[in-house]
Amino acid sequence: MKLSNFGKKFTGDSGIVELMDDLSSALSENPDMIFMGGGNPGRLPAVEAVFQQRLEAILADPARRHSLFGVYQSPQGDRDFRRQIADFLNREFGWGLSAQNIAVSNGSQSAFFILYNMFAGVMPDGTRRSIHLPLAPEYIGYGDIGLSDNFFTATRPSIELLGDHLFKYHVDFSHLASAEDIGALCVSRPTNPTGNVLTDEEMAHLDAIARSRDIPLIIDGAYGLPFPGILFTQARPQWNDNTILTLSLSKLGLPGVRTGIVIARQDIIRAFTNANTVVSLACGNLGPALATALFDSGEILTLSRDHIAPYYRERSQHAVQCFRDQLGDLPYHIHKPEGAIFLWLWFEGLPITSQALYQRLKRRGVLVVPGQNFFVGIDGDWPHRHECLRVSYAQDPDTIRRGVTIIAEEVRAAYSG
Repeated sequence: MKLSNFGKKFTGDSGIVELMDDLSSALSENPDMIFMGGGNPGRLPAVEAVFQQRLEAILADPARRHSLFGVYQSPQGDRDFRRQIADFLNREFGWGLSAQNIAVSNGSQSAFFILYNMFAGVMPDGTRRSIHLPLAPEYIGYGDIGLSDNFFTATRPSIELLGDHLFKYHVDFSHLASAEDIGALCVSRPTNPTGNVLTDEEMAHLDAIARSRDIPLIIDGAYGLPFPGILFTQARPQWNDNTILTLSLSKLGLPGVRTGIVIARQDIIRAFTNANTVVSLACGNLGPALATALFDSGEILTLSRDHIAPYYRERSQHAVQCFRDQLGDLPYHIHKPEGAIFLWLWFEGLPITSQALYQRLKRRGVLVVPGQNFFVGIDGDWPHRHECLRVSYAQDPDTIRRGVTIIAEEVRAAYSG
């Protein structure tokens, strides 16, 4: 089979392909696997009950049922849904949005594919621009969606040791200032994989840098503000006319409906919609149909505040304590958990690579994600890249405890040779 350059790039192996293949296999072929990889949200009965009520109401109404299954929506997304989102954000934050500032995508991943390739790659004058990640490690799914080589650049973080086996990455603004040929800055907040929440001051600094360079600041809010609000520290939602904020329904508990939300100034939304028409033709109907009333009533905030954030805060604290109990005096560090649904583990001086550790754990029936694939845009052989793991704590406490025990056994075996 002869493939184009596009075909070779997008049909090959990559970190995100391995991750999703593991997810599929674990769910369908080995139900006993302890699943601490991937981004599947936890099951919250109170939240599932709300979605069930919404779906039953839609299915009981013939007109709404037909609109769910029998018609194409606009490639920009259902107008009523976009209007409800705009009205909600204006009520809560005074952002002055209209439905024309909102677009819907079939999941955030497809939105990033379009947005990133809109702003980076080969430019009309033959020059090249990159998407720059001010704080690596970053989301594994970014790494392979650029249509040209050397698509991402990144600034290596500074590392602060906090004591009690905790540490924290910080944006190294002194090195970020020297980054060149950038088409956009992008951060996830909270950061996937580490759970780092950039401060309001850091976000303001990044916004000022982006404005000074006349490039957009893209904020991936899949785990963050204003919903699903999986944050354990104080932070404010950020948006202005130079910001592209992407949100998702996935971590509310709806990953299967594949609904992403893009918030930007109108010229960016028009360009995105045109590209989305070519790539996707139309947006899916189910996610907007389920969520429209949540924005209208403000219930989306109460679900986040009263159910989703407390659930993950408790799971986070439990997972940290499990690792402290099991890892003992080993040279380990846990990134300070400030949000999202993961712990980021750094095994300083690990004698094997995180990829090798991942394979050993997989054979023991525990799925995690090796760290090196998250250092998108970081050049050079930095040993730290191969000493980290991402683990999910979304499952029930007993499952997490069993998984942590096996992880600790394999890490201890690696250090002991």
